[in-house]
Amino acid sequence: MTADPAASAPDVLLDRPRIGLEVVLVLALSLGRSAVYSVLQIVERLTRNVPLSAQTSTLNASATPDRPWLDLAYQLSDIAFALVPVLLALYLLSLSDRPAAQRIGFDLRRPGFDAMAGLVLAAGIGVPGLGLYLGARALGLNTQVQASGLTDVWWTIPVLIISAGENAVLEEVIMIGFLFTRFRQLGWAPWMIIGVSALIRGSYHLYQGFGGFAGNLIMGVIFGLIYLRWKRVGPLVVTHTLLDVVAFVGYALVAPHVSWL
Repeated sequence: MTADPAASAPDVLLDRPRIGLEVVLVLALSLGRSAVYSVLQIVERLTRNVPLSAQTSTLNASATPDRPWLDLAYQLSDIAFALVPVLLALYLLSLSDRPAAQRIGFDLRRPGFDAMAGLVLAAGIGVPGLGLYLGARALGLNTQVQASGLTDVWWTIPVLIISAGENAVLEEVIMIGFLFTRFRQLGWAPWMIIGVSALIRGSYHLYQGFGGFAGNLIMGVIFGLIYLRWKRVGPLVVTHTLLDVVAFVGYALVAPHVSWL
């Protein structure tokens, strides 16, 4: 019986300054940068003469709505470039944690488990999340989130689904797989790892308002606890993808016919 190569890497690396620098660089190129801009954006929103609840946050915005083929090229380019930090994080992990994808559970060893667990988690998180958003809107603590700003063309739904998958891979591989591995190797306690990761996750959603911040902070804590138990990013990617697909595609299909979204 051979040892699991994913469990053979030490939890504490010798070159701690290098690991710290890796964390800073990966975050600066990806979600950490988004968190900084999101904080600046909420400050800008709060200092307007318009109430927060009367403002709109648009996701998946159209770049050239009058030229659909060029818009499609923009959308696919944005998705592709957003995944580069994921490749960087996996590459850096692979230098000390081989195989990196297997170590963090971002592989196909347990597809059935990942799919079923992700589906159950999505069902358990989705409805309370929608309730939190509507409650925050009613209290004036959140903007109106327009989950799809794309024009109605043949590629809209496929691009929204691909975008949902990209968001899930980007956030879960970096915020959970990469950060949890590196923070543990730096000697951080589990509660600190979960707290910092969840705080960053909430921060880069702060542009939506305080409901978006709180909801994603809570989700970050739940995902962190689940990852410490299951040691797999796979179910979290499935959960996040399903939640975003429902939000993006559901908004595109339902929003023109209702007034409460």
